Amino acid sequence: MFALEKLSRAEKLRMMEALWRDLTADAAELPPSAWHDDALRHAEVEQAKGSAQMMDWAEAKSLLRRRAQS
Repeated sequence: MFALEKLSRAEKLRMMEALWRDLTADAAELPPSAWHDDALRHAEVEQAKGSAQMMDWAEAKSLLRRRAQS
């Protein structure tokens, strides 16, 4: 077994992404979490009010990666 704390943040993120790709390969069998339903409802409300800030998914991933590396 390897020591997780010895991995860099970038390595940990790559590992998480690989795990997520594997878990979502059969997404139909992955039940949604209650927090996810709440987040989707909140996003729908914000969009209906016109206060949602939309962003391209590639741009959002890039932003999240930059935040995680700082």
